[in-house]
Amino acid sequence: MVSRPLLWLSLFAFGANGLHFYMDANEKRCFIEELPTDTVVEGHYRGLEWNEKDQKYIENPELGILVDIDEMDTGHQVTKTKGPFDGRFTFTSHVAGDHAICLSTNYTSWFSGTHIRLYLDILVGHTRADSEHDRSHVSDVANAVRDLNQKLDDIRREQQYQREREADYRDLSEATNSRAVWYSIMQIVVLLGTCVWQMNHLKHFFEDRKLR
Repeated sequence: MVSRPLLWLSLFAFGANGLHFYMDANEKRCFIEELPTDTVVEGHYRGLEWNEKDQKYIENPELGILVDIDEMDTGHQVTKTKGPFDGRFTFTSHVAGDHAICLSTNYTSWFSGTHIRLYLDILVGHTRADSEHDRSHVSDVANAVRDLNQKLDDIRREQQYQREREADYRDLSEATNSRAVWYSIMQIVVLLGTCVWQMNHLKHFFEDRKLR
């Protein structure tokens, strides 16, 4: 497999993020998304390839998009898919933390001079496809209630994630303070021991002088 240059970018969590960017055919672009546990993420991408003859970006059926999702903290690969130039991907976070969403093309040659314009839209928090499917079976009121419950679940997961982070920081702070206290106590004990030793040494010294 050909090694590809990486560019790490950051996205805002909990919301729809639409953007487009340019990349060479042999590049790999990665985005960082901080997610709580059990959060559904849906992405839609569309790639256009530069055509020298027409001097514009066009759709090329031969262009394929590779999507790699990895957990940053554990290195675990959540999913890896290969799709057409216009496709979707969906995954669910199993652990809280940063997730890398990486996109590349199926062109592997270093000598490929093809330029790609890639559109990317990421929706975090719930799956749009399920909502559209359910609307054909439930009333508008029930659909609104379900969406509200989904948002409440997202908020609860985010709050739980923030509480876990605060607990980790608190434990780290307490451990640091405890070490600092023990270090100060050890310093005091060493100073007291040094003082006692010096006083005894001086006492014996003056006693020896008197005996002479």
